[in-house]
Amino acid sequence: MAGNLIEITTDNFKKEVLNSEIPVLVDFWTEWCMPCRMVSPIVDELSEDYKGKVKFTKVNVDNNTQLATDLEILSIPVLILFKNGKELTRIVGANPKSYIQEQIEAALGK
Repeated sequence: MAGNLIEITTDNFKKEVLNSEIPVLVDFWTEWCMPCRMVSPIVDELSEDYKGKVKFTKVNVDNNTQLATDLEILSIPVLILFKNGKELTRIVGANPKSYIQEQIEAALGK
């Protein structure tokens, strides 16, 4: 996991995501998921691009099944952008960096 990424668990989700003062992108993934492995380096790059503007986090759904269930994560990878404790956008599947960046920018403009 890159230095800018915070590992999220059921225990720290509220503090790190819902109560964050800046928007938070949460990457829902697991080790055996090949599309997740394709998205991971993109999330790492974006965490550098948006440093200080957006907090980047990761949730291993195998280790946090209740959190994934509560957020209705039906397939992975899923990226969810939260702002002020509310979901702004949900990006499902392996998408190119440009698409993910467009979705972040559009959501932040709301």
